[in-house]
Amino acid sequence: MKSTAPHHGVYARIGASRIHGVGVLAIRTIPAGALVFQGECGRVAWVSRAAVRRLPKAIRALYEDFGMVSGQWLGVPTNLNRLAVGWYINHANEPNVVAGDDGRFRTLRRIRSGEELTADYRTYVDEPLPFRPKKSRRT
Repeated sequence: MKSTAPHHGVYARIGASRIHGVGVLAIRTIPAGALVFQGECGRVAWVSRAAVRRLPKAIRALYEDFGMVSGQWLGVPTNLNRLAVGWYINHANEPNVVAGDDGRFRTLRRIRSGEELTADYRTYVDEPLPFRPKKSRRT
């Protein structure tokens, strides 16, 4: 049986963001249309927002910071100790990745090494964003 190296299919890592705190940075060129996080577990637990509101503030913040919103539900990893790289993608009005119907991120165009990966949160959150998006700066 042929095994693959742990870095096989890895295009990005968590790093310091120019947008907000921590983000996801390309560690090599990523082709257009590529599945960015191969091997990442896509399982999600859906928790009611009412239940989250009853949690201690620090725990509640995990759900609010990382949860995908769908009505009265928040979708998070099945265990919040398993926040994979994709959960750290920051918002941009002109993103370079998109979440498909399967919840997996694919590139919208070729992404250069060192570039931050971004998604438009409005494509998978069904309410107004909890922040004011920054105006994009064209390079």
